[in-house]
Amino acid sequence: MQTTRRRFIRIVPAAGAALLAGGARAAMVDEASPQARALGYVADAARADKSRFKQYAAGQRCTVCALWQGRPGDAVAACPLFPGTQVDARGWCSAFAKRPAS
Repeated sequence: MQTTRRRFIRIVPAAGAALLAGGARAAMVDEASPQARALGYVADAARADKSRFKQYAAGQRCTVCALWQGRPGDAVAACPLFPGTQVDARGWCSAFAKRPAS
């Protein structure tokens, strides 16, 4: 099927709207990336390397970190330490800083 200019002009706005509506989502942080390894990031805080990161304490996870950029209940969200990607709500890294009570 050949795409005519008219058909193209009709398709592009619809495709753009679909992307803005949530069709595109940032990739998850790769635990094997150099940045994630340096910070000890894991997608599940239960797997944090407690021997390497002595500051880890039970209950620490991304959703209660001051750097978490999501809303309560979000399963994933952005973190300024990992630009262009998302972290898991249950995740943890050594940069954890407890969010102050509101």
